[in-house]
Amino acid sequence: MKHVLSLALAGAVSVASLSAADAATLVDVELQLLVDVSGSVSSSEFALQRDGYVNAFKSSTIQDAILSTGNGRLGKIAAELIYWSSASQQAVAVGWSLLDSMDSINAFADAISIAARPFSGGTNIDSAINFGYPRFNTNDYDGTSQVIDVSGDGTSSAVLTAAARDAALAAGVDRINGLPIGGSASIENFYSNYVVGGDGSFLVSAATFGDFSDAVQKKLELEISGGGPAPVPLPGAVWLLGGAIAGLGAVRRRGRG
Repeated sequence: MKHVLSLALAGAVSVASLSAADAATLVDVELQLLVDVSGSVSSSEFALQRDGYVNAFKSSTIQDAILSTGNGRLGKIAAELIYWSSASQQAVAVGWSLLDSMDSINAFADAISIAARPFSGGTNIDSAINFGYPRFNTNDYDGTSQVIDVSGDGTSSAVLTAAARDAALAAGVDRINGLPIGGSASIENFYSNYVVGGDGSFLVSAATFGDFSDAVQKKLELEISGGGPAPVPLPGAVWLLGGAIAGLGAVRRRGRG
C-alpha cells in the first residue's frame, strides 16, 4: 500500500511539475539587468545610467527589436532590473515584467525612471550575480535564452566573481554579458576574464557615463535580436567572446522542472 501511495504521490508531483511548466509564458529572451550603484557612481552618473535604460526601452529601435516576429520570434521578452552594491546590497528595482507591446515596454521604462537608488556602498559583482541567477527559476517565463547583463565601473574579487559566473551558467543561464564603464583597460579586462561567459556572450564598453546611453542601446539590441556585434563599435568596444550569437531563435526552449 505504501508503495502504491508513493507512486501516486510521485505521479501527482510529476503532473504538477508539467502543469507549472506549461503555465510559463513563452518569450524570446529572459533578460536580467544588474546595474551598479556602488559608491564610485555619483548621483549624476547614476542618473545617466538610469536614464540610459529608460531612453533605450522607449526608443523605436529597442521596441521594434522586442516586438519583431521575424525569424520565428514570438515578439515578446521578459525583463527585470536589479540595483547592486556591497555583498548584502541587492534590490529588485523593477521585477520580472512581460514586454509584449509598446504600452508594456513604456510601462517598464517608466517603472525604472521612478525607482529610487537604494545603495551607495562597495562593489561586489559576485554577490549581484549570485542574487540574480536563482530568480530565473521562479519568474513564470520560459525563454529561448536566459541572459544576465552586468554594468558597472569597478571590479571585485576575481575568484568569487568567476565562481558566481560559473554557478549561474551551470544553473542554466545561457550567457552573461558585460557593460564596463569608464574606458579603463583593467576594468574591461576584468569583465572579459571574470564576468562575461557562456556561448555567444559579449562585452560592450562605454568610455564614460556620458556614453552609457548609446552603449546600453547597442547592448540591448544585440541581446534582444540575437545579432552579432556591430562592425564599427559604438563607444568603447563590442567584443564577441563566446561564439556566434546569430541564430539564437533556433535554440530549444527550456522547460521548467
